[in-house]
Amino acid sequence: MEAVAKPVGLPKKKPGQPNPIDIHVGARLRRRRTLLGMSQGKLGETVGLTFQQIQKYERGANRIGASRLYDLSRVLDVSISYFFEEMPTELSDERYKDINDHLSTDVSAFEVDDMTRRETLELVRNYYQITSASVRRRVFELTKVLSNDSDDDNNT
Repeated sequence: MEAVAKPVGLPKKKPGQPNPIDIHVGARLRRRRTLLGMSQGKLGETVGLTFQQIQKYERGANRIGASRLYDLSRVLDVSISYFFEEMPTELSDERYKDINDHLSTDVSAFEVDDMTRRETLELVRNYYQITSASVRRRVFELTKVLSNDSDDDNNT
Protein backbone atom coordinates (compact mmCIF):
# COMPACT_ATOMS: atom_id res chain seq x y z
CA MET A 1 0.00 0.00 0.00
CA GLU A 2 1.41 3.39 -1.05
CA ALA A 3 1.59 6.19 1.54
CA VAL A 4 -0.64 9.17 0.86
CA ALA A 5 1.12 12.53 1.07
CA LYS A 6 -0.15 14.73 3.88
CA PRO A 7 -1.54 18.00 2.54
CA VAL A 8 0.60 21.01 3.34
CA GLY A 9 -1.18 23.90 4.98
CA LEU A 10 -0.96 26.46 7.73
CA PRO A 11 -0.29 25.19 11.25
CA LYS A 12 -3.38 24.66 13.38
CA LYS A 13 -4.03 27.17 16.14
CA LYS A 14 -4.17 25.73 19.64
CA PRO A 15 -7.59 26.25 21.25
CA GLY A 16 -7.74 29.31 23.49
CA GLN A 17 -4.42 30.65 22.20
CA PRO A 18 -4.48 33.90 20.20
CA ASN A 19 -2.86 33.89 16.80
CA PRO A 20 0.42 35.89 16.90
CA ILE A 21 -0.63 37.81 13.78
CA ASP A 22 -3.91 38.82 15.45
CA ILE A 23 -1.90 39.98 18.48
CA HIS A 24 0.31 42.12 16.23
CA VAL A 25 -2.65 43.64 14.39
CA GLY A 26 -4.34 44.36 17.74
CA ALA A 27 -1.21 46.04 19.07
CA ARG A 28 -1.06 48.26 15.98
CA LEU A 29 -4.75 49.11 16.49
CA ARG A 30 -4.08 50.06 20.12
CA ARG A 31 -1.02 52.13 19.13
CA ARG A 32 -2.90 54.16 16.53
CA ARG A 33 -5.95 54.66 18.75
CA THR A 34 -3.71 55.85 21.60
CA LEU A 35 -1.73 58.18 19.31
CA LEU A 36 -5.00 59.80 18.31
CA GLY A 37 -6.04 60.12 21.97
CA MET A 38 -9.17 58.09 21.33
CA SER A 39 -10.72 55.89 24.00
CA GLN A 40 -11.76 52.31 23.32
CA GLY A 41 -15.35 53.39 23.93
CA LYS A 42 -15.19 56.21 21.40
CA LEU A 43 -13.58 53.99 18.75
CA GLY A 44 -16.15 51.28 19.40
CA GLU A 45 -19.02 53.75 19.19
CA THR A 46 -17.68 55.12 15.90
CA VAL A 47 -17.55 51.68 14.25
CA GLY A 48 -20.61 50.24 15.97
CA LEU A 49 -18.92 48.05 18.59
CA THR A 50 -18.64 47.91 22.36
CA PHE A 51 -15.42 48.92 24.08
CA GLN A 52 -15.12 45.27 25.21
CA GLN A 53 -14.95 44.17 21.57
CA ILE A 54 -12.22 46.74 20.90
CA GLN A 55 -10.36 45.37 23.95
CA LYS A 56 -10.58 41.86 22.53
CA TYR A 57 -9.30 43.06 19.15
CA GLU A 58 -6.41 44.89 20.79
CA ARG A 59 -5.39 41.80 22.78
CA GLY A 60 -5.66 39.59 19.71
CA ALA A 61 -8.30 37.48 21.46
CA ASN A 62 -10.70 38.11 18.56
CA ARG A 63 -9.71 38.24 14.93
CA ILE A 64 -10.62 41.38 12.99
CA GLY A 65 -12.55 40.61 9.81
CA ALA A 66 -11.73 42.30 6.51
CA SER A 67 -14.70 44.69 6.48
CA ARG A 68 -14.10 45.67 10.12
CA LEU A 69 -10.39 46.21 9.43
CA TYR A 70 -11.39 48.47 6.55
CA ASP A 71 -13.74 50.44 8.83
CA LEU A 72 -11.04 50.79 11.49
CA SER A 73 -8.49 51.96 8.94
CA ARG A 74 -10.87 54.67 7.74
CA VAL A 75 -11.74 55.88 11.24
CA LEU A 76 -8.08 55.84 12.35
CA ASP A 77 -6.94 57.42 9.05
CA VAL A 78 -4.39 54.76 8.15
CA SER A 79 -4.05 52.29 5.31
CA ILE A 80 -4.98 48.68 5.95
CA SER A 81 -1.33 47.76 5.51
CA TYR A 82 -0.55 49.89 8.59
CA PHE A 83 -1.87 47.07 10.78
CA PHE A 84 0.68 44.64 9.34
CA GLU A 85 3.68 46.97 9.29
CA GLU A 86 6.62 46.20 11.58
CA MET A 87 5.50 42.59 11.90
CA PRO A 88 8.54 40.53 12.88
CA THR A 89 9.67 38.54 9.85
CA GLU A 90 10.10 35.45 12.04
CA LEU A 91 6.37 35.54 12.68
CA SER A 92 5.37 35.28 9.04
CA ASP A 93 8.41 33.24 7.94
CA GLU A 94 7.79 30.50 10.49
CA ARG A 95 4.03 30.44 9.94
CA TYR A 96 4.33 30.12 6.18
CA LYS A 97 7.58 28.16 5.85
CA ASP A 98 6.08 24.76 5.06
CA ILE A 99 3.43 26.10 2.73
CA ASN A 100 5.91 28.41 0.94
CA ASP A 101 8.32 25.51 0.43
CA HIS A 102 5.48 23.45 -1.00
CA LEU A 103 4.17 26.27 -3.21
CA SER A 104 7.60 27.25 -4.49
CA THR A 105 7.97 23.79 -6.02
CA ASP A 106 4.36 23.27 -7.12
CA VAL A 107 3.47 26.72 -8.44
CA SER A 108 6.69 27.25 -10.41
CA ALA A 109 5.44 24.82 -13.05
CA PHE A 110 2.56 27.19 -13.82
CA GLU A 111 4.59 30.41 -13.87
CA VAL A 112 5.16 31.28 -17.49
CA ASP A 113 5.32 35.06 -17.19
CA ASP A 114 8.49 36.32 -15.50
CA MET A 115 6.54 39.16 -13.90
CA THR A 116 4.31 36.74 -11.97
CA ARG A 117 7.09 34.45 -10.77
CA ARG A 118 7.56 34.24 -7.03
CA GLU A 119 11.22 35.19 -7.41
CA THR A 120 10.27 38.41 -9.23
CA LEU A 121 7.62 39.35 -6.69
CA GLU A 122 10.00 38.74 -3.77
CA LEU A 123 12.70 40.76 -5.51
CA VAL A 124 10.34 43.70 -6.03
CA ARG A 125 9.00 43.48 -2.46
CA ASN A 126 12.52 43.43 -1.01
CA TYR A 127 13.65 46.23 -3.32
CA TYR A 128 10.94 48.55 -2.01
CA GLN A 129 11.84 47.69 1.57
CA ILE A 130 15.17 49.45 1.05
CA THR A 131 14.52 52.73 2.84
CA SER A 132 17.41 54.72 1.40
CA ALA A 133 16.56 56.15 -2.03
CA SER A 134 20.24 56.36 -2.99
CA VAL A 135 20.89 52.72 -2.05
CA ARG A 136 17.74 51.65 -3.89
CA ARG A 137 18.94 53.56 -6.98
CA ARG A 138 22.37 51.86 -6.80
CA VAL A 139 20.72 48.44 -6.57
CA PHE A 140 18.62 49.35 -9.60
CA GLU A 141 21.71 50.41 -11.57
CA LEU A 142 23.54 47.26 -10.49
CA THR A 143 20.76 45.02 -11.80
CA LYS A 144 20.82 46.86 -15.13
CA VAL A 145 24.60 46.36 -15.43
CA LEU A 146 24.34 42.70 -14.47
CA SER A 147 21.54 42.05 -16.95
CA ASN A 148 23.60 43.67 -19.72
CA ASP A 149 26.61 41.50 -18.79
CA SER A 150 24.31 38.49 -18.92
CA ASP A 151 23.14 39.49 -22.43
CA ASP A 152 26.78 39.84 -23.53
CA ASP A 153 27.60 36.37 -22.17
CA ASN A 154 24.68 34.85 -24.09
CA ASN A 155 25.78 36.44 -27.38
CA THR A 156 29.32 35.02 -27.27
